[in-house]
Amino acid sequence: MLGYPTDFIDCMLRVNRHPRARVLSGLRHFLFLAALHLALAVLPPGIASAQQTRFPSGKGGVADLEAKTQSRKGDVTTAEGEVDIQYADTRLRADHVEFNSKTYEATATGHVQLDYGNEHLEAGEAHYNVSTGHGLFHNVRGTVMIERRPNPTILISENPLYFEARDVERFPGEVYLIHRGWITICDPEHPKWQFYAPNARIRLNKTVALINANFRLFRVPLIWLPYATAPAGRKVRATGFLIPDVGQSSRKGFILGDAFYLAPTPWMDATLGAQYMSRRGLLERGSLRAKPFENTSAEYTYFGVDDRGLRNPDGTRTPQGGEQQRLEIQSLLPGGWRFVTDYNHLSSLTFRLAFSDSFGEAINSELRSAVFLSNNFRGFSLNFAGLNDKSFLTLPVAATPTTPAVPATSVTLRNLPEARLGSVEQAPWRSAPVYFSFDAFTGVVYRRDQNIQTSNFVDRYELAPRVTVPLHFGQWLGVTTSAAFRTTRYGDSYNSAGLLSGASISRNTGEFTVELRPPVLERFFDRTASKTDKTPRRYKHTIEPELTYRFVTGVNHFANFIRFDSDATLTDTSEVEYGFTQRLFRKDGDDQPQELISWRIVQKHYFDPTFGGAIVNGQRNVFQALDSISPFAFAFGPRNWSPIVSDFKITPGGLYDVEQILQYDPQAQRLVTIGTLLKVKPYREFFATVAYFRLNANPAFSELPLQPPPLLNFEQPASNQIRGLVGYGSETRKGLNLIAGVGYDFENKTLQNQTVQLSYNGSCCGLAVEYRRINLGQVRAENQFRLAFIIANIGNFGNLRHREKIF
Repeated sequence: MLGYPTDFIDCMLRVNRHPRARVLSGLRHFLFLAALHLALAVLPPGIASAQQTRFPSGKGGVADLEAKTQSRKGDVTTAEGEVDIQYADTRLRADHVEFNSKTYEATATGHVQLDYGNEHLEAGEAHYNVSTGHGLFHNVRGTVMIERRPNPTILISENPLYFEARDVERFPGEVYLIHRGWITICDPEHPKWQFYAPNARIRLNKTVALINANFRLFRVPLIWLPYATAPAGRKVRATGFLIPDVGQSSRKGFILGDAFYLAPTPWMDATLGAQYMSRRGLLERGSLRAKPFENTSAEYTYFGVDDRGLRNPDGTRTPQGGEQQRLEIQSLLPGGWRFVTDYNHLSSLTFRLAFSDSFGEAINSELRSAVFLSNNFRGFSLNFAGLNDKSFLTLPVAATPTTPAVPATSVTLRNLPEARLGSVEQAPWRSAPVYFSFDAFTGVVYRRDQNIQTSNFVDRYELAPRVTVPLHFGQWLGVTTSAAFRTTRYGDSYNSAGLLSGASISRNTGEFTVELRPPVLERFFDRTASKTDKTPRRYKHTIEPELTYRFVTGVNHFANFIRFDSDATLTDTSEVEYGFTQRLFRKDGDDQPQELISWRIVQKHYFDPTFGGAIVNGQRNVFQALDSISPFAFAFGPRNWSPIVSDFKITPGGLYDVEQILQYDPQAQRLVTIGTLLKVKPYREFFATVAYFRLNANPAFSELPLQPPPLLNFEQPASNQIRGLVGYGSETRKGLNLIAGVGYDFENKTLQNQTVQLSYNGSCCGLAVEYRRINLGQVRAENQFRLAFIIANIGNFGNLRHREKIF
């Protein structure tokens, strides 16, 4: 009120400019100073300046205490009103604090707040030592920011760890003991899930341990856990039981299982688990991972089922159990050596078909194991290896009252041990364009199938030196010629009656190859820059013709060689391969050219239709001269022409990719193979894939040059299948995610595989549901319903695991 007359007089004088302005101006300044003095005299206590005190510590630190009012009695300072204590990285705030400058103990009440690094606590009362970091808090709310390492298999949330408790005790080393509290990473006002526990321990950057806890979804108790741990850092591995899984299957029945995770050292861990299937039996899983050295890693996995079998109509059971194992070892050794082991074991194809988690794994009928030690030096390659290939051909057929049981059939090929030495093409004379190379190997081999079984150690060796001479006729024609001499010996063979014999067999072959590279035809197309896009764009179309002649002679008695691998399928041949490749490139500005379209058409002509007498009429013939152009057998008798192979690709990148492979057989005068693959990604989160394949290369009897024996089955199974997959999102993407897949066999008119998976991920949790059907005929026709509740930064509750997801 005192200021109003002063302002009023001042305004009046400015307007009127009265001669007594100087007198009134002095009166104005006097009244203003008097009013200011009176206002300061009656200021409320809250506007008074805060009092600050510094307390040096014996450890070299200084505690700064700031409050509205302070009083001291001995070593104890009592602070009132907006008390703020700062010591190093610790900040303690409250309404009332009693601070001992000797022990650095603080007793705080009223709106207590503690901040240390990424930790924040709010409490009604606290007893805290700002020097040691030890304290006891009552009626606590706290948050801890935890840094998470990206993980493609787990939903990651940046939300802090939030907890409320009646009592919390903090220890040095960032350890919290929580009594009668709950923990979540959801919005604390409306948490979707919580862990309640009478006792819990948080070790920052390590783990959260809960004792006698229960998991609540929307505050409804669902699961009781006597002891549970969860990660609370970037790199956390803790020994303990994993989250149990419960499920239902039409063929396995009710499923209940769990696993134990063991992490004894930072470089090794193991998982042992089991599932009880009410209709089948016990399923066991196990894995061991180790990385004892920086350049050495090992992983072992085991999967087995003790199956009692489903009940047949006659009351009997047909077990389908078995086991599969895999061992992988990789190591980079001194001196440039590399050691790799990839060992695979499968007891039966029936077991894989019946119990594999996915359709793609179930239909894989091949098993390959390899162990090798290799070194590449100065253009040479030295390899010591052991290889084992097993292909399952047919499933066992149970006996009937009228027919006996038929066992399963398979082919096993083994090269163990084996040593190979080879070199790249090297020129000993700089002035002469003559290059020398060689390949050599020695070892023992083995074969077993339904017809033969060789001895365990059949010796074999081969030496193949090669000379290559590239010639150039001007700038438009290049000719590369190469000649090789190959000598090979096998310890066992077939005799003239087609029976296994212990007599050795040898071959000495000569090989000659001429490769012509005519000039590449090119044409450029320039696109004028538009008003909106100023980047110049240029296209280039090329046509690349190719012509190769190959001649091999000296393979005598081809029928007497045992087919251990592709090395035993070498035959005499005189052939020419010709074709061309068209390409379309695009170049934007100064960027690198990008191939948009490629189309390759190629065919072979065989001057010797019997391949030196190796061809067998009425059966599938597989030779190096044949499968080098097509992986599918097409020679059921003498052939002069191979199929015409067309490989068309559109690969602009980004939005879509297309590839189509066609094979036209001029002898059968029809398309025998069609393969189409389409990948589409029009939007960032949307994707679709369609694959179609058809194979019908079997000739009719009338198409064969010579009629096959009446008891010889020359046909190979026809195939006509389509598979599609469409999806939106990804496994750990926030929001709605959907993926669906289907596989249909037109030949058998069977829907082989159906999968639909829907998930929704929020900021702290998610939900995923899946329906999956696998139809593999009489072996397996199963419907699976799976559900998982996804907890961010922790894992899944339910029977839908990451290994079984299809994203």
